[in-house]
Amino acid sequence: MKKKNSKKSSPTFQESAKAYLENTQLRRNIGHATHTIRDKRKQAVDEMPDWEDLREAGSNIKQRVMRHMDKYLLQLEESVQQAGGVVHWAKDAKEANRIIVDLVKEQQVEEVVKVKSITTDEIKLNKALADEGVQALETDLAELIVQLAEDEPSHILVPAIHKNRAEIRELFKKKLEKAELSDRPEDLAEAARLYLRKKFLSAKVGISGGNFAVAETGTISVVESEGNGRMCTTLPDTLITVMGIEKLIPTWRDFEVFMQLLPRSATAERMNPYNSFWTGVTQGDGPQEFHLVLLDNGRTNVLADEVGRQTLNCIRCSACLNVCPVYERTGGHAYNSVYPGPIGAILTPQLKGLKDDGVASLPYASSLCGACYEVCPVKINIPEVLVHLRGKIVDEKKRKGGFKAKLDEEHIGMKLMARTFKKRSRYERAQRWARVGQGLFEKNGTISKLPGELSGWTAMRDIKPIPDQTFREWWRSRDE
Repeated sequence: MKKKNSKKSSPTFQESAKAYLENTQLRRNIGHATHTIRDKRKQAVDEMPDWEDLREAGSNIKQRVMRHMDKYLLQLEESVQQAGGVVHWAKDAKEANRIIVDLVKEQQVEEVVKVKSITTDEIKLNKALADEGVQALETDLAELIVQLAEDEPSHILVPAIHKNRAEIRELFKKKLEKAELSDRPEDLAEAARLYLRKKFLSAKVGISGGNFAVAETGTISVVESEGNGRMCTTLPDTLITVMGIEKLIPTWRDFEVFMQLLPRSATAERMNPYNSFWTGVTQGDGPQEFHLVLLDNGRTNVLADEVGRQTLNCIRCSACLNVCPVYERTGGHAYNSVYPGPIGAILTPQLKGLKDDGVASLPYASSLCGACYEVCPVKINIPEVLVHLRGKIVDEKKRKGGFKAKLDEEHIGMKLMARTFKKRSRYERAQRWARVGQGLFEKNGTISKLPGELSGWTAMRDIKPIPDQTFREWWRSRDE
């Protein structure tokens, strides 16, 4: 007998969100942090009279990359090789991990230092290294906090945004063996700095992500605020950069656009304190081996979708998270994804597919308010992609459910509404029927409780009843 597939789906966003909404401390932590970043970002952006022109330029550059990605990837490979680096192509997470683990094992080390590692989180590199007896040490302060707490990141830019200073102080006292430690930010940063300095000085292998890769020159860049990136990319003998294939920019001059867009959108700064650029290897200066791992892992599937491909324009600034009313209340863990918030709600389903119920729930983790689109520095129309993916999910449910899916209450309701809205006479007749029927539920000029599936609307809000005279009825009465 053929066994049924017993693989369980991950929790849906709606299921996870309920638990996190009950955590009032987490909501306070995230609410305070996102509002602070949001207000600072507005000031930094308002200084730029040509901000909208910069957004348009950034969007155009990334769209050009998407149209000609094959050409630019081959150009990047050639440029990196000419500069003394080695390029590896990885079709998925398994292949990327195998490449990186083999490179690390060649160096016979038991520990590596990492920076800018969200792409390595995507492929679960730390676990792959641990399985081979190699510890991967996160050196970004927030990533270190998450790692020491055996937690998961909850924000793209500030992974420990869900923790406050008091919680970090207790964590450092325990994990870093600091008997006396205040919760002042400078003291917490100093404790982490002293711990990491020893690691940097002994590291033989560094692993980084990359903010941008220049096809023209083979240059990779990392922008950050703490200096740990500079340590990871210059001190070790071997540097391995893991980068999604979409991180391309065509020319060195394109930095003039993105080095203005990214810091203001991400950390609300005019410029990041540390901007590192490296091109291949140079004898006697920095790492003597450089490996660039170009990761697909579903990205070419995204590229094939004319609506969804704009998701790959993302420069990981996280501005969309900081303005999202849904993310602000649930935090990043509710998304059960390496990429949380609005960008995660459209990126993860496209990278992983829609077969998993948890992944398929992410496009619904939005109010479609459009705030994310307004702040996106490269003008990704996130609401448009969310609606596009919802349509795909509905089509897939109809395909899998067959006749049963057509009997679904929501499906029937939408069909009836579509039929009603297609013809004015039907729409006006429905208004008259609703005006009569609402008398059963109206009380003191409001409707606060509806039956069946409609109860979801009135559980959290009252709605106004249909007026005694519609606009069209009033307009026609003017001629009588």
